[in-house]
Amino acid sequence: MTYTVEKIGGTSMSAFDAVLDNIFLRPASPYNRVFVVSAYGGITDALLECKRSGEPGIYQLVAKRDERWIEAFHALKQRLQLINSNMFADPLSRTRADKFITERLDDAQNCITNILATCEYGQFTLRQYLPQIREFLSSIGEVHSAFNTALKLKTLGVNARFVDLSGWDNNLSGNLDTVIKSAFEDIDVTKELPIVTGYAYCDEGLMKTYDRGYSEMTFSRIACQTSADLAIIHKEYHLSSADPRIAGPENVLPIGKSNFDVADQLANLGMEAIHPNAASGLRQNNIPLQIKNTFEPEHQGTLISQEYQPDAEKIEIIAGKNKVFALHIFDQAMVGQVDNVGYEMMEIIADARVSLVGKEMNANSITYYLSGAVKNLNHLLYKAEKRFPNSTITGQWVALISAIGAEINTNTTLSRGVLALMNHGIAPIAVHSSMRNVNVQFVVKDDAYDSTIRALHDEFFTATKQTKKQHVA
Repeated sequence: MTYTVEKIGGTSMSAFDAVLDNIFLRPASPYNRVFVVSAYGGITDALLECKRSGEPGIYQLVAKRDERWIEAFHALKQRLQLINSNMFADPLSRTRADKFITERLDDAQNCITNILATCEYGQFTLRQYLPQIREFLSSIGEVHSAFNTALKLKTLGVNARFVDLSGWDNNLSGNLDTVIKSAFEDIDVTKELPIVTGYAYCDEGLMKTYDRGYSEMTFSRIACQTSADLAIIHKEYHLSSADPRIAGPENVLPIGKSNFDVADQLANLGMEAIHPNAASGLRQNNIPLQIKNTFEPEHQGTLISQEYQPDAEKIEIIAGKNKVFALHIFDQAMVGQVDNVGYEMMEIIADARVSLVGKEMNANSITYYLSGAVKNLNHLLYKAEKRFPNSTITGQWVALISAIGAEINTNTTLSRGVLALMNHGIAPIAVHSSMRNVNVQFVVKDDAYDSTIRALHDEFFTATKQTKKQHVA
């Protein structure tokens, strides 16, 4: 039998009835599988901060010594117990679920209270404890969803096993691979169904190293360490030719087949098929990755593999990122000094905790395309102006949209793309292509994000379909 390691995303976990019917209970036998589960939708945002808006969660409130963190803990407890009440109809299971997560939350709250009390003494600073606080807060969402899932499956007669990698009980230690090996030593996947927390406590610190991509790293390393035949990610949508909310669900198509080069381009835009570091492990171990739609279980979705090469040049997906901050540095004296400026700017970018999405440069200017919380970007702009007082530094909000494929003709794609945008009244600010024939990127004003995706999707997919129909006729 095929042995699979599978991950279920947070939005899918929130629709648990569909997950139960379409994933866990669908095959005749539930075994020969391992499931890594994310927190229910929005829970990690409440624990840390909102990924999109930067709205503070418990961690950010603690970091600012804002007393509202205690209220936030109370609100989260009520929210998690409400999830339990919707999931468990029988009082016994509901009581077990509530008891488990309440004890974990109370322990975490007491731990933070003690840390804050310790930091009232001059010899201790909160800053030195913040990384550990962020790590153990991150684990709570996945621990909650994994425990609930295993408990629910047990009530339905499945021999499910809750595998807690959070390190809360100090039973596991070492690097990530060591932790996983230790946890799976006595697990027989032919007779039991492991439900594993997406967060794993390890020496390198998953949150510190991979930030919000940590659950995909856990998933990937489990697949590699246990020699999976196939890795599967269940999402609430297909990996399609464009975002159906923008291009229209009737117009987009599942990609079907692709390779890890395309997955990496998507990750760079924040539209993650899988975190690039997680994909690297699967690629090195030659484990194909299947992206499936939770709500269409009979559909095979998209298979990403190292071996895939298209029969002909083609665009596979139009993907983009809006709310990108383009930071432009111009200095006539920069000629011959661009590398020095670039090195110092990369240090400023790293300190500001923002993501570098792209970069372009010429003899006397550099443009950085950045994403992150507005306050962090404003701080970065201030630091850049202070560090380079003689330079002209400007910033504007833009959108980056890429036409991506495993093998494309970048010259043709660039010319067709620019013409399609001009025909729709969209003037590109910049265009980028590279020697590696994987993507062509168009930079436009931020408010042109949706219209640019539709224009490019029409050009490379709708127009292509119409041309094929005409040839057939």
